[in-house]
Amino acid sequence: MTKHQKLISPLSILMMVIVLAALATWIIPSGRYDRLSYTEGNFFTYTNPVRDISLPLNQQTLDSLKINIPLANFKEGSIKKPVSVPGSYKKLDKNKQSYLQVLQAPIKGIYDSIDIIFFVLVIGGFMQVFNKTGAMEKGIASLSLKMKGRESWLLIILSFLFCLGGASFGMAEEGLVFYPILIPIFLAAGYDLLVPVAVIFAGTQMGTLSSFSNPFSTIIASNAAGVNWSDGIVERMIMFGLTSAILIWYIVRYANKVKKDPTASLVYQLQGAISTTSAIPAAEPLAQTNSLTNHKSMVLLLQFFASFILMIIGVVFLDWWLLEMTTLFFASSLLFALVTRAKEADFVQQFIEGAKSLLGVALIIGTARGVTVILNDGNISDSIIFYAADLAGSMPPALFILVMLLMYMIFTLFISSSSGMAVLTMPIMGSLAMLVNVPGREIVNAYLFGMGIMGFITPTGLILPSLALTNVSLKTWWRFIYPLLLILIVVCGACLVIGIYIK
Repeated sequence: MTKHQKLISPLSILMMVIVLAALATWIIPSGRYDRLSYTEGNFFTYTNPVRDISLPLNQQTLDSLKINIPLANFKEGSIKKPVSVPGSYKKLDKNKQSYLQVLQAPIKGIYDSIDIIFFVLVIGGFMQVFNKTGAMEKGIASLSLKMKGRESWLLIILSFLFCLGGASFGMAEEGLVFYPILIPIFLAAGYDLLVPVAVIFAGTQMGTLSSFSNPFSTIIASNAAGVNWSDGIVERMIMFGLTSAILIWYIVRYANKVKKDPTASLVYQLQGAISTTSAIPAAEPLAQTNSLTNHKSMVLLLQFFASFILMIIGVVFLDWWLLEMTTLFFASSLLFALVTRAKEADFVQQFIEGAKSLLGVALIIGTARGVTVILNDGNISDSIIFYAADLAGSMPPALFILVMLLMYMIFTLFISSSSGMAVLTMPIMGSLAMLVNVPGREIVNAYLFGMGIMGFITPTGLILPSLALTNVSLKTWWRFIYPLLLILIVVCGACLVIGIYIK
């Protein structure tokens, strides 16, 4: 293979992972923990492999099952998914996944993630319709002139904001919408295509590593472990400041090196000159946009950025999720058409073209979910957790918490959902932590740090869609990110060991 020969596609990588997951169902013993879920009607539903049982909705039920979760967390809706019952693991007959299940896995994954997929497609249509107005070109030209000589500050500010978004409200999929905005800005500043991935994806991912108020990870995991989510918040805030500073230093150092010497770009060294810069093609402006007035251009830009601000407000304060966010960007696309008085046929054509441009990214997201489908259908997700917990149960506290960090890194290869990981593992690991005299907050931190570190590279997360949006290869990303991961492992390990001795 020549130096710049194109590597296999993200979809092919994910299909290989699905095949490996299917092979694992032939090797790893099948088993499952019983589940307990809150059911409307004032009772718990206890689910085992044989049947469902209704249990009284009281704290005594939770205590008898050794689930260290306050009853209020179920009633208030803090825990919506079924939680694993400690000590209830049972071996099951093997459900080996065959070639038929391998072929069905990406299709089932697409079914399961259709809300995210449709969000991505609508974003593609939104960006294409906006690009068609020509306002983006004027805005980028103006910003490039104003930031001349101060591009490093742009990197610092944006990286910090994405870190803050990940740490505060769990910004993840929302970051995908910012690539079409920042790619041309960073390229105009003299950086390469790795920089927008580092700022957006690595920024949000670094934020999730030190989440101090993320409802999808910190709060759910703390509730499932039976500890108050504010327990350990000071430690996580310190880690947020430290890890964000490390990431910003790492990005600025690389970006300035590329700006000074374009041949130092890892994209150039490993992939050569890339003809296209984004999965979303730049639209050719309509004839009338060549004479787009400054006033109308400003109105369009304000509407464009107001859409993202409203999305953040909705997610943080109004409990919005994918349905509401998708509706927002669809409505904003229609508003663009009204402001520019676009013809109906032109609007529909551009919206479809934009959605089509992100179809590959949407398929990657759905196929990644197929890995989880194989593991769950093969009944080995719980088995991996059971044997890992059994291995760590007899270790001294310092070694135990480091092993927990390593285990959560491994678990993330199989379970990419932070909330799913929390309700599946925290009741078990939280009970185990009490036996080895480790504070519950440190189990939550091990979960956050482990998922945070491995999330930078796991193919079942958002890295492959992010790379597909920028045409950066996985090999290039790995070469860029692995030194940072080594630094994070050391920093997170030290934080956990220190944390278990702080009462």
